[in-house]
Amino acid sequence: MHRLSLGDSPPPNCLHGCFSSSPFIGATASEHPPDSTPTVTSATLRRNFAQTTASTIFPDTHFADPNSLPSLQESFSDFIQAYPKYTDTYKIDRIRSDHYFHLDLSHHTCLDYIGIGLYSYSQLLNYDSSTYQISSSLSESPFFSVSPKIGNLKEKLLNDGGQETEFEYSMKRRIMGFLKISEEDYSMVFTANRTSAFRLVAESYPFNSKRKLLTVYDYESEAVDEINRVSEKRGAKVAAAEFSWPRLRICSSKLRKMITSGKNGSKKKKKGIFVFPLHSRVTGSRYPYLWMSVAQENGWHVMIDACGLGPKDMDSFGLSIYNPDFMVCSFYKVFGENPSGFGCLFVKKSTIPILESSTSSGMINLVPTDDPVSLHALEHNRTQTESEETDDSFSCGIECRGLDHVDSLGLVSTGNRSRCLINWLVSALYKLKHSTTSRLVKIYGPKVNFNRGPAIAFNLFDQKGERIEPFVVQKLADCSNISLGQGFLKKILFEEEYVEVRDRVLEKRKNELGISVLTAALGFLANFEDVYKLWIFVARFLDSEFVEKESVRCGVHVFEYKNREVV
Repeated sequence: MHRLSLGDSPPPNCLHGCFSSSPFIGATASEHPPDSTPTVTSATLRRNFAQTTASTIFPDTHFADPNSLPSLQESFSDFIQAYPKYTDTYKIDRIRSDHYFHLDLSHHTCLDYIGIGLYSYSQLLNYDSSTYQISSSLSESPFFSVSPKIGNLKEKLLNDGGQETEFEYSMKRRIMGFLKISEEDYSMVFTANRTSAFRLVAESYPFNSKRKLLTVYDYESEAVDEINRVSEKRGAKVAAAEFSWPRLRICSSKLRKMITSGKNGSKKKKKGIFVFPLHSRVTGSRYPYLWMSVAQENGWHVMIDACGLGPKDMDSFGLSIYNPDFMVCSFYKVFGENPSGFGCLFVKKSTIPILESSTSSGMINLVPTDDPVSLHALEHNRTQTESEETDDSFSCGIECRGLDHVDSLGLVSTGNRSRCLINWLVSALYKLKHSTTSRLVKIYGPKVNFNRGPAIAFNLFDQKGERIEPFVVQKLADCSNISLGQGFLKKILFEEEYVEVRDRVLEKRKNELGISVLTAALGFLANFEDVYKLWIFVARFLDSEFVEKESVRCGVHVFEYKNREVV
């Protein structure tokens, strides 16, 4: 296998190791502080982005035959024509090739996770990528394990890590530095996951004084369900934003009314917690940051759900401008076979005194493993730090190589890359039709849009217009080595003109109305071949016999999943 040196430039049309960045750079609209106004140039770039995508990605073309799709090379040529500065993200492909080589060796396309990984396989062993075989034994945590603990969140935050091990302190310091969070302003605890962090807040916040909880989610979430359940049990009045059909944008007038209703009173007595996710992990919808300022001005504590943020999104978030009272992030999944991870809960130090003392579960300790690989890394790092001092390596011998990789790339590079890939995928999926009037794919939320996030929610429909159950599509994708997620869209508001549509698309799940969907999300290592493989797979459903034949091959019992309660 030929490896490019650091000084090499990618060939003009290579498919492995050079993928396009958008020619349009700059912050998205939601990244601007509330009092700033995007320039005319920014608006023009956004408009040109959509026009360029439409005119370059298979213009005036639809595909009704899965065998008629252009090749990977042809499609890639269209891609780089639409986004000519593709070499701007070449470094990401080199990182993937050198440190996450198992993704290509396994021929597996991971599109079921949005977030940030901590480690790469190159930290585990010296390897020869031409002969390397993935071992199932590596599915265990190579660097640390977690041990649950029951304790008092408020006491833990006030001590601010007084009982932390050297390993935990180093990990915390690295993560807070990565997220641009000041140790002077915020305290942090490790949690088992995102849901545990949400529950800890609900159990400690003074909801028993009839304060409110207001959330902004267009999809079903275990973490949101948990904070709703616990806070309501403790006396909170729970409310949620709604999203208008068909674009699933926030119903601004309703949300503003919920935020501003009631007497503001003294700022010392807050209305409750406003939980804001910045963007949807399922549909890719981005939400204006202005909502945080509106909530704060109207007497709310603000809790930011940063679990779905892109690798460098915190560089543009403006934490010092908004100063949320709570913030949750997740390092839950590492690329490849290693699922080890954890959540982090940050609490502003000035907010800690209002919390109530309670004995809660969900916090964890991080415990370094004592396997030979970790001990070797520990000894190697100790030797190294004796001769040179570095801010990026832990004194305990553990490196967050994944975070180091992301830090080396920058916001423009990672943001433009995902923007181009996800918008190409949206455009290409809409080119698949059973006929001139019958689409194979329905996408929920934003379509081609400069500001959309790196995730899409979609469903597939057969020639009769009937939905192919998401579970079936997901299982068939698994058989094709493609990992897709599932979601349940909810809190959808249908205006009068869409009443008839409402009855056709909604289903009932857990006593709530919504829409079951498939989700595809792009991590920072995703490349053009990943999205192309998904497109080719989806196109196979244009064949009316594909589901039946493939279900037999994969052992999926289609008819078990055809019945659903339609309202």
